Amino acid sequence: MTEKEYEKLLNIDTLGEELWSEKIRHYHPYQATSYECLDELFKIYSLNEEDFIVDFGCGKGRLNFYINYRFNSNVVGIEMDETYYNKCIKNKESYISKHKRGKEKIDFKCCYAQDYEINSKDNKFYFFNPFSVQIFRKIVENILDSVYKHERYVELILYYPSDDYIYYLENETPFILKEEVKLDKLYKKDVNERFLVYNIPYYV
Repeated sequence: MTEKEYEKLLNIDTLGEELWSEKIRHYHPYQATSYECLDELFKIYSLNEEDFIVDFGCGKGRLNFYINYRFNSNVVGIEMDETYYNKCIKNKESYISKHKRGKEKIDFKCCYAQDYEINSKDNKFYFFNPFSVQIFRKIVENILDSVYKHERYVELILYYPSDDYIYYLENETPFILKEEVKLDKLYKKDVNERFLVYNIPYYV
């Protein structure tokens, strides 16, 4: 399906993107993961109804609605920008008017990503290169603290991963690369067009 066809199916509006700006140095501009890329990822990677997915820098909430529609998973979107957060709320109202089951399983928080308190049920964490590695480090530390307090299996899903993110995970954390999903059409032109899935093997 095209982007517009998906938007109609989900009854949401998440199109468009923001240009780069120096207004907030550590946060990157809005750009939603394309539906085509999500389709490619979820041909290989699967979720279930018991999963709790956190999308850091969720923008207008596209990933949250896509995942809930496809897998009936629990999803939380973290967005620091109040304008985008309000669009998430508006999109949720529109989505649940058509897809009732999402009402109790979709949530959004308006806060800085590093200030989000990791829930003991959160087990999958999605990042589309939304901010600087300094903030990413703090979030991963928060995730690890939560895992040590409430032992469970967790995964990090990175789309278009930066070298800084990869270096940090592989050299300074217990996370290891579990899976790589290359987007064939795009990867030939840009090697960053891929998803990386990391886990902590001894919690499997």
